[in-house]
Amino acid sequence: MSAIDYTAILPEGWDRARGFSWGVVANGSRVLRIAGQIGGERGGVPVEATADFGVQWERAMGNLVTILRAAGGEPELIVMLRAFVTDIDAFNASGAAVGAAWGEHLGRHFPAMTLVEVSRLLDPNAMVEIEGEAVLP
Repeated sequence: MSAIDYTAILPEGWDRARGFSWGVVANGSRVLRIAGQIGGERGGVPVEATADFGVQWERAMGNLVTILRAAGGEPELIVMLRAFVTDIDAFNASGAAVGAAWGEHLGRHFPAMTLVEVSRLLDPNAMVEIEGEAVLP
């Protein structure tokens, strides 16, 4: 698959963002918007009550990339991620697991990203929901 024209935006005088890009300019022929993915196996619901934050993050990220690949894309085509978590402290405490999952599914690709703490998600066991956008050539 050929790569899209992708440029990370770093405003003059700003420090490089850690783990994401401040903005992304992408040119391609199709836009894929991926619905929020939770930590169930293969998009399944409900999320196992025993799945910790790191496991849920990895599965949600894996589900997102699986949908991307089903549409003919690869992780480097993702231009935006939005992650909703029910506990920002659990996210911070799970940094190693989050980083490992990121590396496994996205490698060293860092699209624009938003992370938001929410009071709850549709599945009562879900602690993570990740949605994304990709520009497909």
